[in-house]
Amino acid sequence: MCACLALAGAIQTPAQSVDALLNKLVEKGILTVQEAGELRKETDQDFTKAYQARSGLPDWVTAFKINGDFRGRFAGFYGDNPLFQDRNRWRYRARLGFTAVLLDDFEVGLRLGSGEPIKGQENLGGNPLGGSTTFNNNASMKFIYLDLAYGKWTAIHSADWTVAATIGKMESPFAFSYMVLDPDYTPEGGALQVSYNLTDRHALRLNSGAFMIKEFDVSSDDPYWAGVQARADSKWSRRLGTSAGISFLSISHVDRLSNDAVPNVNRGNTRVLPPGTTNIAKAVPQYAFNPIVADASLTYSLDNFPFYAGPFPIRVAGDYICNPAAPHSADNYGYSAGIVFGKSGKKNTWELSYTWRWLGANAWWEELVDSDFGAFYPVALANSDAGEGYGSGTDIQGHIIRLAYSPGDHLTLSARLFITDLISTRDLPPPLPTTGSRKMNRLQLDASLKF
Repeated sequence: MCACLALAGAIQTPAQSVDALLNKLVEKGILTVQEAGELRKETDQDFTKAYQARSGLPDWVTAFKINGDFRGRFAGFYGDNPLFQDRNRWRYRARLGFTAVLLDDFEVGLRLGSGEPIKGQENLGGNPLGGSTTFNNNASMKFIYLDLAYGKWTAIHSADWTVAATIGKMESPFAFSYMVLDPDYTPEGGALQVSYNLTDRHALRLNSGAFMIKEFDVSSDDPYWAGVQARADSKWSRRLGTSAGISFLSISHVDRLSNDAVPNVNRGNTRVLPPGTTNIAKAVPQYAFNPIVADASLTYSLDNFPFYAGPFPIRVAGDYICNPAAPHSADNYGYSAGIVFGKSGKKNTWELSYTWRWLGANAWWEELVDSDFGAFYPVALANSDAGEGYGSGTDIQGHIIRLAYSPGDHLTLSARLFITDLISTRDLPPPLPTTGSRKMNRLQLDASLKF
């Protein structure tokens, strides 16, 4: 295994050295661009043959890549309500991915990740909304889960068109904010992505997919979610760019999404008990989910900015979600708006961002949205098997502030603060001193390494 890792890591080094040499020869006029291209192709072919012979990979594997990341995190939860006990915890997330590029434009991807089983639902696997693992239990051995497992075919990739189909457990094919999908959620199903370049500055994209939520072995009424998204991305000038999208989502057989059907991470939806049932574990969402999502962003880049390497982007963005399957009185909508100064991730870059988010109780299914965005429940929500205490999901409003700095391409240091509150007062007693405040302050300090 160690030898394979070393070989896979080394495959990039010769190619980068040859590219740099050929580019320098072209700059000096010793080679033409066409001659450099031919030499580069011959070099790539010779190196690929040598690499395949040493690694044992078949000749239809044209590239093999390894990537991963590690994130160490301090998390603090601080509530205004005296019923809430402030807490601190240390956590980590580790991921290791493998990607094989095959002949005929096929790709296979696998990724292993850390994670924790859901308390009381260990038979359902790990948390679908995050791979963080808490430092706990006297350094006990921790869990490793399969985070990605997919096959992809890029059927068309011309100068104007790109068409790609993916099946398996994958990164989300949609461009959504955390208000719609948690960033760590990797759905299972099939996706089709199409893009068309109107010009070298303007592109149209169509993202679509259908994903399983729960498979029942005694019924064909399996709940799944599906969506289609149309986007327009434009680069109007060297400084100005925009992006806008409209999406339609739907979940089938909501009446099968009981509290115990899937890992119960979030809360917030209005839930009811089916007729003849008194078991809270069987409570299901009262309303269906067929939301419409609209989003837009504008980015303006300055040529430079103090203590920042390269052009300095300033981005304003917002999105809106409305679920017509639920009444307006049930808080069937949500929205967010924010601004980002800079962009971290490259050496000597940083970013500072602010976002306001308001996500109504029944705007979207609670188990797909950001699991870091929560507030304090002084009493248990009706027909929820989660008791009083901190809870993330829908029915939350609040501020998100983030500061990040990358001293190198491989390292990013960041701090994020959530200042949140519940939106509705349903099922809560009058605002007495012991039950009144639902506000929460959540702090995250991260150190992230990637390769």
